[in-house]
Amino acid sequence: MAMARPFIFKACLLSAETPNLLKKNRMDPKPFSEKDQFFSAKAEKVTTNGAANISLQEWQGWGAISPVPAMVIEVIQDLKLLEKDIGAHLDFGGNHGKLQGDFKVQEDKKHRAKFQSLGNSEKKLQFFSARQIACRLLGSRGYLCQKCWLPMEDCMCSRLLPFPLWHRIRFWLYMHPKDFLRQNNTGKLLCQVFGTHAATLCLFGISELEEIMWSALNFSGRRNVWCLYPNKNAMPMSVQDTFIQNSSRDHQSEQNSVLGDERMNFILIDGTWSNSQAMFKRLKMGDKKKEKRKEI
Repeated sequence: MAMARPFIFKACLLSAETPNLLKKNRMDPKPFSEKDQFFSAKAEKVTTNGAANISLQEWQGWGAISPVPAMVIEVIQDLKLLEKDIGAHLDFGGNHGKLQGDFKVQEDKKHRAKFQSLGNSEKKLQFFSARQIACRLLGSRGYLCQKCWLPMEDCMCSRLLPFPLWHRIRFWLYMHPKDFLRQNNTGKLLCQVFGTHAATLCLFGISELEEIMWSALNFSGRRNVWCLYPNKNAMPMSVQDTFIQNSSRDHQSEQNSVLGDERMNFILIDGTWSNSQAMFKRLKMGDKKKEKRKEI
């Protein structure tokens, strides 16, 4: 018997008109500003005395469920070596995720050279994502709340109450690295309210997190995976309609299995329009790769 393909994207496939639709309805968030009226805390300059390693506890404290990514560890080690070589400390400013000063000048040259030396686009993406995340982790340490990603003095955790999500639904927050630890990011609220195992963070280009997502989607089966992405020709469908449709389609198979075992997975892309197109393309490529593995 032929094995089913791992997952499919329903009511979300890109059409030829989608790029034009995105341009007409552009909703890119404005760049972060220190004068942003939503945050009373001012962005302050942060200088570290050596880039300490990221522990598993600290990494998962920001909302991830994987081990600390190997590439992130490698980037941090490179930053530590550069500190030693040039005799300057890591210097962060702005939104605490961007290097500045003399260290930035030297690090920029080094990371560009390494990026160009990498053999293929996949390694380049992983390095890009890891560098973005490593800098944001180090720059936000001691400044942002790990739960709500707001400055400590603006922490809103006490105003949020956890709420259990229906056990048959799981959200996957597929986030671009440039939106990770961004103070005006709202996607993180899903993880904070529903919990990381009901609304799971997955960072674009971080293989450890992406593999967790691919495995879960593959286990659920493609008819139980939905990617929410704008498509002019898509037919609107509620979660209730989806559940009823799946139940009626596989009524016989459900009679032979434990009721309530299956789970619907919803992938939510969190990034600007320009970044989200690359992310959606990677999701579709992941679907094809999983299918090839099944056939081997």
